[in-house]
Amino acid sequence: MEIKNIEERMEKAVEAFERNLTKVRTGRANPSILDGVEVDYYGTPTPINQIASVAIQEGKTIMIKPYDASSLKDIERAINTSDIGLPPQNDGSCIRITVPALTEETRKGYCKDVAKMAEEAKVAVRNIRRDGNDEVKKDKSIPEDTAKDLQDQIQKTTDNFIAKVDEVAKAKEKEIMTI
Repeated sequence: MEIKNIEERMEKAVEAFERNLTKVRTGRANPSILDGVEVDYYGTPTPINQIASVAIQEGKTIMIKPYDASSLKDIERAINTSDIGLPPQNDGSCIRITVPALTEETRKGYCKDVAKMAEEAKVAVRNIRRDGNDEVKKDKSIPEDTAKDLQDQIQKTTDNFIAKVDEVAKAKEKEIMTI
């Protein structure tokens, strides 16, 4: 039973939470909005950033310029069928997606989503703690005092990672609420 193993698993849970947060809109254009949108490129599902350059213009517009002009319609179709909720505008050579400013109500809704995602990340961290504690309890070769110390270490590690999740969530909520 190693604390390092538990720390690595908790770190991965926090990283997964951070990756999920990139998909939450903040009212600013962000290329990560397109993460997960795949284009049927010659029969193969391909991420947009592999078949086109993705750039931000004036902070509110995402410009997608395909390397192969024939894939323009496929990219537009993929964006339309995705769940990003933003309509693409095709001008014949590139696609633009304008990210509208968020209303106060929408911002609060996104903050609730962030809070829910944070709670899910905390549950994942606590589950890892439980697994670690169960492992310590099962291992009868560990002396009682050492087992207690290990459980204390696991709890401290858990507290640190939960604080990290709270910190990341608070920063994202601030970013969402900033106009």
